[in-house]
Amino acid sequence: MAVKRFTKMAYASADDMVFGKSVTPVKTGLGLEIGAGYTTPEVNYAPRPEAGASKEKLIKEYERITTDIMARMVQIGAPAVVLETEHVQQMSNHPDWGAAVAHAQKTIMEEYHDEHGIKCALRHTIGDIRESREFFELRGGDKYNTFMEAFEQCAQNGADMLAVESMGGKEVFDYSILRNDMAGILYGIGVLGSMDMEMIWQDIASIAKKNNVTASGDTDCAQANTAMFIAGGLLDKNLAHTIAGIARAISAARSLVAYEAGAVGPGKDCGYENVIVKSICGMPMTMEGKTSTCAHSDLMGNLVMQCCDLWSNESVEYHGEFGGTTVQCWSETLAYDCALMNVALQSGNEKILRDLFMASDLYRDAQAYLLAYPNAYRVGQAIAKDGNDIYLRAKNAALECIKIVEEGAKGKLELSRFEAKALADAKAAFEALTDDKEKFMSDCLTKYKEEIKVFKPENYGL
Repeated sequence: MAVKRFTKMAYASADDMVFGKSVTPVKTGLGLEIGAGYTTPEVNYAPRPEAGASKEKLIKEYERITTDIMARMVQIGAPAVVLETEHVQQMSNHPDWGAAVAHAQKTIMEEYHDEHGIKCALRHTIGDIRESREFFELRGGDKYNTFMEAFEQCAQNGADMLAVESMGGKEVFDYSILRNDMAGILYGIGVLGSMDMEMIWQDIASIAKKNNVTASGDTDCAQANTAMFIAGGLLDKNLAHTIAGIARAISAARSLVAYEAGAVGPGKDCGYENVIVKSICGMPMTMEGKTSTCAHSDLMGNLVMQCCDLWSNESVEYHGEFGGTTVQCWSETLAYDCALMNVALQSGNEKILRDLFMASDLYRDAQAYLLAYPNAYRVGQAIAKDGNDIYLRAKNAALECIKIVEEGAKGKLELSRFEAKALADAKAAFEALTDDKEKFMSDCLTKYKEEIKVFKPENYGL
């Protein structure tokens, strides 16, 4: 199957983008349509560590989680819900475990759908088991076969949507982000990450097609989120927030590859770059923000709701709270957020609410400013302009991000001396890079092969 590059925008203008609506909605699961004029909660959870001791214990844990969510959604009158099972390593390393969990979950969801009419769908996010402390083998071999077998078995046993947080390029990115090496960040995310995704997503999309399920999407959690976490809060100086923002802009060019290789959305929750991706491909996207505080902090908690189609909580460990189990509490919170967005859509006030979400965090941080939908749209345009060249489009995204933040700093966006210097240094580094993809690839291959022990060009077919 050929990869079809995006070279133009899905939306005529940024103002056409809004939550709950996408250019190409996705029908999946039990009566659910995503991006078709309403938003839906997507609940994300993790089993307690001890539940992974055996296959039977793990299945029981996911049965409890699924029942708790479905019961709470029905109790509060929520019309729809999506469940996302992010595989613990036992489930991806032993595909029959993941399959058994998917089957058990889907059985419960079907019962609730039949009895109460609640629309629902099950997403399984397979763990990228191709990387561990012992090895980093992205192509071929037993690990790759097991990786794909996990997708296959979940698709056959009840998962409506297949997703992954792929790891390609991470070995070069990790080395480069610690050294403020802009060429390495661009090479790791934009080039190597894109090349790896092109391979795996063609395989995932064909598995989905064969089993009549949805190939949903990927996220640059491994790299752009790593940068966001290292950057931390407003008082932290481990990494400039402007650099984390640049990594995020580049990651959109990478995450887009899933949709070029056959995925149809919804994009996965922790891809904060999804607003940029949506502007280019028009497919539905999951987002997370203020509701992901159970998993991590970010500096754009309301802003990221602006164009979401599914609204997620990231991942919460399953245990008890005063209000019920964690999954009951978080699913209820998500459902009420979606109810607000849906009434805005029904009453024609969605653009007002979208702009309020954006305005509440717009100047909090350079990362939030970059992802405000009018600015995200500009990054999308920069990517689409050279959409056929994975290097140039990633470089364009970085340069446009720098330009956007520079313009913001002339207005209400405050940059400390530390941030302003980091931005200026990054600008000089990106402007100095060649426009010739082959030269860039060749220079990086030579440099990082020598400097990074775990970087093996054969992982990328180089």
